[in-house]
Amino acid sequence: MTVLTTDRLLIRDWTAAPDDLARIYDIYSRTEVVRWLGAAPGLPLTDPARAADRLALWRARHADHAGRYGTWAIELRDTGVVVGTVLLKPLPGRDEGVPTDDIEVGWHLHPDSWGHGYATEAARAVVAREMAAGTREVRAVVSPGNTASMAVARRLGGLLTRAGADR
Repeated sequence: MTVLTTDRLLIRDWTAAPDDLARIYDIYSRTEVVRWLGAAPGLPLTDPARAADRLALWRARHADHAGRYGTWAIELRDTGVVVGTVLLKPLPGRDEGVPTDDIEVGWHLHPDSWGHGYATEAARAVVAREMAAGTREVRAVVSPGNTASMAVARRLGGLLTRAGADR
């Protein structure tokens, strides 16, 4: 299902189709991608069959959110190539089990898609949609040393906080 579109991108649900599962594996088996994801259990993927498990985890995480939050595929509109993932989700609290009211935007792109502005474009679209729903602030959580993602967060800049929001 399509969630959003931009000039160049289609942001949609990941599916269990073989092409999507292969791309999930290709992205999340790469150390240059997953090294920035902290201690995410099960990463990097070491077996293509684990891509279906990753998809199931994402679906379960967002099952109660009625499409407002998700972990979505970023697809190029002109070629159909999936370049990565954009996510929007409530950040977990200290106990990790209970979500907070703080909302996070994130992105994970395949290395062959780095440097084209896709992360910024996809994140901008999901953040704008969330702000239109009334959220006052969205956070981008970036690992120290991840200069590329820090640059994306800087480009998003003021979009991450709605003008006039209480702090």
